[in-house]
Amino acid sequence: MLPSRQFIELTQPEIAAQFKRNPLVIVPAGSVEQHGPHLPTGTDIFASIAIGDEVAKRMDGLVLPACPFGVTPMHMPFEGTITLTPDTYMRLLTEVCVSTARHGAKYLLIINWHEGNIPSLAIAAEALHREHGMTVLTVQACYVAAEMFGNEMGGLTHGGEIEAHAVLACRPDLVHLDRIEYSSEHGHGRKWDRLRRTRAYQPVLTDIRTIAPTGWYGNPENATVDKGRHMLDAIAQAIATEAGEIFRQLDAVQGGTAEIKALRKAG
Repeated sequence: MLPSRQFIELTQPEIAAQFKRNPLVIVPAGSVEQHGPHLPTGTDIFASIAIGDEVAKRMDGLVLPACPFGVTPMHMPFEGTITLTPDTYMRLLTEVCVSTARHGAKYLLIINWHEGNIPSLAIAAEALHREHGMTVLTVQACYVAAEMFGNEMGGLTHGGEIEAHAVLACRPDLVHLDRIEYSSEHGHGRKWDRLRRTRAYQPVLTDIRTIAPTGWYGNPENATVDKGRHMLDAIAQAIATEAGEIFRQLDAVQGGTAEIKALRKAG
């Protein structure tokens, strides 16, 4: 039994043995960006790390050190945001994962909570598969959360209830519900979020203020630690189950390992 699922907390022999037993690595992807007066700038990366750790327990994998930064120029008008260029982000992700591939990692699961990373992650994932032989699956965990809890939590809003629960589940000390104020108008925010999340039409927005003039919108007032932990557990279980099935299907057509313990567990 491993003492931790976090790659950087393990010794070299522990990692070597784990790669022989189950060559699965998990990469949390997020961002550092403003989330209003009540949530930390690391909301997205805290969410993906917490989910990644729970998924790793269920799939018998290792969680790689997360780069906290993502591709988020849209939030730069507000203090607290730090953005990378797509080229920098893709290169960093690729080089980290290639190192693990050289040591025997074969399966890569990317868990992303930041929409601005999606195009860069897709390109990096393609390269990691075609040029370095990894079997890669990217999960947009924020969309999984929206599908599972959007109806009861007001949808996937920037700084709203879903994101408040994501941080409450792992770092409740960083959530300040008593500071909630100046939410932007919900109808306007939902209109623009619906537009930019369609498959057919994908506008490029310069500034988050197009969606939310104050930088955030939503109703996080009813968020609690218990509900956050329930949400986190449910999302992690759903991802582990679906990812296990997808990796099995990829093995069947891509000639991967016939069986690995993680995939049996996830099923």
